[in-house]
Amino acid sequence: MSNEGDDKLKVGKRPHGLGRGLSALLGDVARETPVAPAAPAAASSKAIQNIEVALVQPHPEQPRRHFDEGALAELADSISKRGVIQPIIVRPHGGGFQIVAGERRWRAAQRAQLHRIPAIVRDFDEAETLEIALVENIQREDLNPIEEAEAYRKLIADFHHSQEALGRLVGKSRSHIANLMRLLDLPASVQQQVVEQKLSMGHARALIGAPDCESLAHTVATKGLSVRDTEQLVRRAKNGDGASPRAQVRPATDKDPDIAALEQHLADILGVRIDITHAGGGAGTLSLRYSTLDQLDMLCQRLSGERI
Repeated sequence: MSNEGDDKLKVGKRPHGLGRGLSALLGDVARETPVAPAAPAAASSKAIQNIEVALVQPHPEQPRRHFDEGALAELADSISKRGVIQPIIVRPHGGGFQIVAGERRWRAAQRAQLHRIPAIVRDFDEAETLEIALVENIQREDLNPIEEAEAYRKLIADFHHSQEALGRLVGKSRSHIANLMRLLDLPASVQQQVVEQKLSMGHARALIGAPDCESLAHTVATKGLSVRDTEQLVRRAKNGDGASPRAQVRPATDKDPDIAALEQHLADILGVRIDITHAGGGAGTLSLRYSTLDQLDMLCQRLSGERI
């Protein structure tokens, strides 16, 4: 989860639903609040308490599944020297506590052999717990695309949030959420390559709906193909053409060689067919041709500068 140097989470007011940032969901406890001695369960939920590490359990639906071992070891070493600077957020659960935010700090504290950890105890329900865990991870950029997509699917399926409402919650566009969730249509082995950062989100999106998707994903990963090369590879696979991604050459035309070269250059950048008609006198037309709605969506994002 968040690094030890991250800004402290703010806690206090009861959340009022979606469309708010993490600090708004958690409230307004002042930063750098001194760690207080362990308090009884009935104490104010705004106070930072020292609770036993053994009484804390992670949430089974925590969005983040992958924890980098090297980073976790570094954090554990820091905690062993300076303690846990930023308290975790927990809720009462089954005679102990369940983590709402801060699982990485809790794991590192265990490695550092701490017996107690500073925590803020809040009485969140299940939906609020998942919302806060999701927002914290996204704001810290701690989730890989598959983890983020699974968290969105969980909130939509179990708590009936719309994509628009989730977008307001996490500060993302509806199209970003929709595109992420489409990654879950990929085979499990391809999703795992995204988790392991062998494929980027752009590569994965290009592979959605491709024939023999797993084989194509292996080719992309082993050859280090770009996203544009991957899009071309998928198009050829759909058309039954197994040629190398860079092997196709556009048919010869009587078009000015400079215009033809510019068309090819723009096609390589945007991943779609480009036609330029230059009428002389500085005027002309530029046409962009797409074959699928996915390709149109990708093109719009590239032209608008939105993150793919």
